[in-house]
Amino acid sequence: MPTEANQDNRPRERSRIDSSVAISVADLFTIGIGPSSSHTVGPMRAAFAFIEEVAKATQPVTAIRVELFGSLALTGHGHATDRAILLGLSGETPEAVDPAAIPGIVDAIRAEKRIATILGPVPFDEERDLIFRKGEFLEGHSNAIRFAATLANGATVEREYHSVGGGAIVAVGETLALRSHNIVQRHPFASAAEMLAAGEETGLSIAAIVARNEEAWRPRAETDALLDRIAEAMNGSIERGMREEGLLPGGLKVKRRAKAIHARLRAQPADQQYARVFEWVSLFALAVNEENAAGGRVVTAPTNGAAGVIPAVIRYYRDFIPGADAEGVRCFLLTASAIGFLYKKRASISAAEMGCQGEVGVACSMAAAGLAAVLGGTNAQIENAAEIGMEHNLGLTCDPIGGLVQIPCIERNTMGAVKAINAAYLALQGDGRHVVSLDAVIETMRQTGEDMQSRYKETSLGGLAVNVVEC
Repeated sequence: MPTEANQDNRPRERSRIDSSVAISVADLFTIGIGPSSSHTVGPMRAAFAFIEEVAKATQPVTAIRVELFGSLALTGHGHATDRAILLGLSGETPEAVDPAAIPGIVDAIRAEKRIATILGPVPFDEERDLIFRKGEFLEGHSNAIRFAATLANGATVEREYHSVGGGAIVAVGETLALRSHNIVQRHPFASAAEMLAAGEETGLSIAAIVARNEEAWRPRAETDALLDRIAEAMNGSIERGMREEGLLPGGLKVKRRAKAIHARLRAQPADQQYARVFEWVSLFALAVNEENAAGGRVVTAPTNGAAGVIPAVIRYYRDFIPGADAEGVRCFLLTASAIGFLYKKRASISAAEMGCQGEVGVACSMAAAGLAAVLGGTNAQIENAAEIGMEHNLGLTCDPIGGLVQIPCIERNTMGAVKAINAAYLALQGDGRHVVSLDAVIETMRQTGEDMQSRYKETSLGGLAVNVVEC
């Protein structure tokens, strides 16, 4: 049964990832649509998975009912969770759906009050069949969805899914759908200490360790191709973001700024461009997250709300570091992935559980490590960079105004990108020895997230969300 939860107390149990489960780069970086990995991408995947599950019954469907709980209910409208559910039930996936086609699909469902599912048309009235259970949290996770389908023979199919961050979903009673418990990696690690020990034992860089582990899923050439697609999609979101203008959807009347900033920076004399490097980095992050807020195509890195940090720092590497190349970008992504794996296994990348420290903070940590790697850092310096990146994001809350991934989310990505670059260079000034380990800072983040009042964890019940008047 749902449990009533006040602002400061919610179920502590959650859908943890077993540290023995192997995680792939393909699980961490996924190409999807905005504005939220946990509130848009995850629910879309859950709805699609549910329809596939119902199809196994080989019976016509006469009705579908969907209930949203926790953070999904409280901020779902602002995060387009309602649209995501409609799209998923229609058979669309985040990877394949055309962002330009989404308004037409959703408008047709709402006008006709039926969904064209893979099982045939099913009546669906949002007011009756899509319920936002605001203030109710289910055991297991703050982002929970319950589906129920009524079949023609009178039977029902019911499933509960948790959207656990980064677009990943868990069907209650099943193992987290990452890849497999049976994957055997060459150099498995579940902590930063184990990661560094693997490097010491093999003489390999962190990127090389991850690359060898990825061979458990696919040949190295295919992993390189995957990394290139991820990098291309990240850069594509920057380029689109710098071309578009106008107001972002949602009612806050937030104006897209990236195009105008890009024009001003390009107008500066060439000899002043390096002096404005952080302005460029901020622009890159801003462009991605404006694109995300508009529902465009982005890469979860590791989430949509933090999608601008890693692409911005990679673009910094490409544009401002002499000798940057495609192999360097692959090294960056592999190294960043290693750090992301640790956060997923030892804590969470869900803002509904950790606050924004679990999104922008994790992205900053990952980006700092990736940049330190391509700048020639040792494994110890890379681990230090990742630690610095998170240490100075501890306690960062998630308090989106209006439940929209706009304020403070967009600008917060620019801060995360700049901080990541600073963390990398600071780590490279030392020899890798430092007082606070990455494992210690991840555990601190986890404890901080669990102690953080739920009003500051993607519920829009505290912080800026209640202290700024919506216009």
